[in-house]
Amino acid sequence: MIEHPNGTISTEVSNFLLNCFVKSPSWKFWLSLPLSLLFLLAMGANGVLLVTIRLEVSLHEPMYYLLSILSLLDIVLCITVIPKVLAIFWFDLKSISFYACFLQMYIMNCFLAMESCTFMVMAYDRYMAICHPLRYPSIITDQFVAKAAIFILARNAFLTMFIPILSARLHYCGKNIIENCICANLSVSKLSCDNVVLNKIYQLTVAWTLLGSDLILIFLSYTFILRAVLRLKAKGAAAKALSTCGSHFILILFFSTILLVFVFTHIAKKKISPDIPILLNVLHHVIPAALNPIVYGVRTQEIKEGIGKLLRRAGKSRTNRVLARLFSTVNALITFERQELGEKITILIISLDMPEDMNCMVSLLPITYHTCDISYHAFHFPSFSGSD
Repeated sequence: MIEHPNGTISTEVSNFLLNCFVKSPSWKFWLSLPLSLLFLLAMGANGVLLVTIRLEVSLHEPMYYLLSILSLLDIVLCITVIPKVLAIFWFDLKSISFYACFLQMYIMNCFLAMESCTFMVMAYDRYMAICHPLRYPSIITDQFVAKAAIFILARNAFLTMFIPILSARLHYCGKNIIENCICANLSVSKLSCDNVVLNKIYQLTVAWTLLGSDLILIFLSYTFILRAVLRLKAKGAAAKALSTCGSHFILILFFSTILLVFVFTHIAKKKISPDIPILLNVLHHVIPAALNPIVYGVRTQEIKEGIGKLLRRAGKSRTNRVLARLFSTVNALITFERQELGEKITILIISLDMPEDMNCMVSLLPITYHTCDISYHAFHFPSFSGSD
């Protein structure tokens, strides 16, 4: 029990209960399956994209390195939010520890801001590629990506750090039921018996400063891109230029749209069901993560080709393993045939050889030794791991 200067007495809170969709409890049942499928899609698609960019040398370029950063951020956001939400839906595991709640709060705020900042850097990358193509190779380099990654991490990690700190320092007067599926700052801080004006002001200031400035810079970049594209007179040049940044624009538009809808529903929460902002908040952590790699995979030819090569290599590697196990059991198969005047020995050796070319090689080497006619048949099978 803790007595405060204002005369109130509070009980120390060691954990919180996430109680979401109070007005619409049936939503848990209907949302559990699509949400789990979106989570698996986001994990699988982003994982494939990361592996493809890592293994394909042709994708070792700044544009795809930035895309890798975006995929990593999406994976972390999904893992931070969705498993806990599904645990609430399926097993009614509403409890979350005090420190785990504020850790989740920090990761959500930090990585969401990092994702917005990554979109801004990607928009600048497309701006340089289309508006200043001659200067692009000298400016957008691997060193630029490294510096951009450090900036994305430092800016957002520092500025969002104080959101959970300000909430954690509040005194909670025995109330520990959070009317949300996640530990959102405003949902948690309103349980406190202290004044939370500073928390709200800082949250809104940081959100509009970081996300607002990123969206403004993104809008300016694409305005300059559109103006430069409209000036292109070469046949098909405009369409080609727009296709190179179309994927970026689609994802940025979706990211900003669902974010703005979420903000406006919070502003007008008295006129709509309180479960709507909660639903949008949850979906905002999984739908962009599931769409990002799909949009890039469909619209970017280099990524499609890279994924195709990766699948072909996986299939050939699997075939090699099967053949290796098969031929290891019959690596030396010897049959003996006896005839009237001598002993003809036919030695049949089946081995798994892997030459560089893909042509079957058959070597027949007859050898005569004393009265025995020995014929050696070696069948060399081609490699299934040939380079593309």
